[in-house]
Amino acid sequence: MSSSESSSMQEYGQPVAKRGRSGVREKADAVRPYRCNTLICVLENPQNMANIGTVIRNINALGVGKLYVVDGNRVLGGQSWQQMRSNKRLMETSASAIKWTYTRRFDTTAECLAYLAKNGVTSMVTSPHTHGKMNIALNDGDYKDRRLAIWFGNEVRGVSPEVIQSATACIQIPMFGMIESFNLAVSTGIVMNVVAEKRRANYLALSNKIY
Repeated sequence: MSSSESSSMQEYGQPVAKRGRSGVREKADAVRPYRCNTLICVLENPQNMANIGTVIRNINALGVGKLYVVDGNRVLGGQSWQQMRSNKRLMETSASAIKWTYTRRFDTTAECLAYLAKNGVTSMVTSPHTHGKMNIALNDGDYKDRRLAIWFGNEVRGVSPEVIQSATACIQIPMFGMIESFNLAVSTGIVMNVVAEKRRANYLALSNKIY
């Protein structure tokens, strides 16, 4: 564990895992209270497995609870999470984070939206445009919904109209260049970092308990 990791954990009053044979389990136990288990990152029809693996690495490091993948392009080939955990390419691109990050695939957007609705999960989309929805600048949102899914669209087409219609709001990443675009790995890292940090702060303030 690096000194920066140790300092970050201690800032939250989190115990730092000791080195040794049981270090991995100790670290997992140490970070558990700081994981946002009811926060879900959703990828809609990503085009390649390397992007999926990079996103898994991002959200695991940020303490995001789950990844859902709408796999209309069959990038994951119908694999369950148990199968993904032994997928060599996912292991490499996620830096083994796939072993620790629950990942569920869906064949269609409609299937994923129905599953989220059934489980009382609020959806928000990441988009530089408002699409007639409430528009939230990333740093201005409170993200207090008990169960929250943040959607990210296809690398080329963005999020589908189906997702936008079901979402409560569009989240915008502030951009100040000529190009309004981040790649999938960067956008998930930026957005999920802010959302996860705000949820941790909210729950610490309310009950000293992280969800």
